[in-house]
Amino acid sequence: MKNNLILKALAVQPFLLLILSEFFSQFSMNLFNFILLIVVFAVAKSNLAVSGVVIAFTLPAILFGILAGVLVDRWNKKNVLFMSNVLRGLLLLPLIFLQGDLLSIYLITFSVSLITQFFIPAETPIIPVLVGRKLLLSANAIFGMTMYISIFLAYALSGPILYIFGKTNVFVFTSLLFFIAALFASLIQVKSKLSNEITPVAVGFASEIKQVLTLLSKTKNLYHALFALTLSQVLVYVLAVIGPGYAERVLEIAIEDFPILFITPAVVGIALGALVIGSFFHNFDKSSLTKFGLLILGVSILLMPFGDKFETRQIVQFANMYLPNIIKINALHILVALAFVIGFATAFIFVPANTTLQEESTDESRGKIYGVLNTMIGILSFFPVLLVGIVADLIGVRSVITIIGAIVLLVAFVRIFVTDKK
Repeated sequence: MKNNLILKALAVQPFLLLILSEFFSQFSMNLFNFILLIVVFAVAKSNLAVSGVVIAFTLPAILFGILAGVLVDRWNKKNVLFMSNVLRGLLLLPLIFLQGDLLSIYLITFSVSLITQFFIPAETPIIPVLVGRKLLLSANAIFGMTMYISIFLAYALSGPILYIFGKTNVFVFTSLLFFIAALFASLIQVKSKLSNEITPVAVGFASEIKQVLTLLSKTKNLYHALFALTLSQVLVYVLAVIGPGYAERVLEIAIEDFPILFITPAVVGIALGALVIGSFFHNFDKSSLTKFGLLILGVSILLMPFGDKFETRQIVQFANMYLPNIIKINALHILVALAFVIGFATAFIFVPANTTLQEESTDESRGKIYGVLNTMIGILSFFPVLLVGIVADLIGVRSVITIIGAIVLLVAFVRIFVTDKK
């Protein structure tokens, strides 16, 4: 692979330090999320209590996402990364003594999520400052791979880590991971006038928010990229909620087997997709890449409920006649393939859309744009996440997934055939 820009981006030391900080920060944050759900259910024996944790995580994004973005654009982003990791690490320590108190758990969860609202508008917006425009697509590909792999590892290892450390020491371990992330963030050297200065407060919050909303509404590439990122993240949350029901009622497999059969190939797909984009697609239109990702994502989700139907097709049965028993095609193989494609398609949304947000914005507005993104994800995912389980019980998991796939496909067609002709 000539002039591999992925390797060139990794060779930029400040960016490599950011990636290391990102890995430990994302791993610890998601490990905290998963373990907390387990701990709360063990304490309360109630799904409603678990929903309280989800609400405590979500509300700060809705209430403070945009305001956090405004403040982060006024501050030194490197320092924000450092302090947000330190504060989250410190906030976890009281859970060593308070893990049996639900109110304390909710308050700490809310506080950790609140600090995270400042972390998000600092982590991705600092990338263009570190690598420059030429390496930006590759840098976002690496960032995307790191984020999704760390989420997957946190999910996969949460059970073993909880077993090894126990319900008390696991919070010490998670705090330590946040402190390691803070250490890597502190070592980042930013060659920019923003690295040693704090932007003066020239206008009020309302004026700054109005300015960024005006910018988003008037810049087609920005609002399309913002919408695509919001949609893809909401889909992740919704599919995670109905995943267990899909495993049990459609695939008829143990819920415990779903992560290895769906999440693992999806993460592999994301990693490979990001690697392909970062290595070969620098000269392609980023909007076209995003539309391609939406189209493939919609088709893949639409096909998910019908894996068992494909198994009975003549072409599959014909292929199975000549395949050894160990690799005969069945519904689970089709699920794994679809999960991989869903992950691959997600990379084609995440990487170019993030790159567009960074290229079309300035250092002074980028944090606010990501604050808007975080708020939109919080608002648009809140009710779907709460309601999708109820709707799936009423009309069936197959029907819900089919509707979701049809909606994504409709959005892709509108983007391809309508919006570009305006």
